[in-house]
Amino acid sequence: MSVRWATAVLLLLAACSGGKQAAQNAAQPQDLESAAIERGMVRDPDDSSVAGLYARDTDRVCVVKDGQGYRMGAFVDYGDGITCSGSGTMTRLGETLHVELGKPEDGCSFDARFDGDKIYFPGNVPDGCAKLCSRRSSYAGLEVTLLSESEAEAGAMRDPSGRMLCGK
Repeated sequence: MSVRWATAVLLLLAACSGGKQAAQNAAQPQDLESAAIERGMVRDPDDSSVAGLYARDTDRVCVVKDGQGYRMGAFVDYGDGITCSGSGTMTRLGETLHVELGKPEDGCSFDARFDGDKIYFPGNVPDGCAKLCSRRSSYAGLEVTLLSESEAEAGAMRDPSGRMLCGK
């Protein structure tokens, strides 16, 4: 009986030690995005370059490296001459892109978001951005997806008027 008792105690102890490991892992919760990045299911926005050409339908955004920051151009085309078109500078801090379009005195400066594949403009942009737009068009809520990581393609992007938005 004592051999059975010793075996039962050893099995019980082995089962308990496995539970401690599971409890330690459960004590370190991880958000879904971090878990997906860790497993390679989602690109890590901190490890990916933002430079490239982005698009959605007829809307385009170009981003090219320029020293420590970037040059950025963006146009939206609703058709019938209802467009926004502007170029400027951009800096990046993690997922946050600080965008300044037009002239500094225009006041079109805002933070956009980058998730490694898409750029999301905020739902509300400063009133100064209206100077870059015709009639009732706006940059508000613009969302574009990476089309090409080629800076040459991004630098060659032109707006509907033929103006280069990211080229020198």
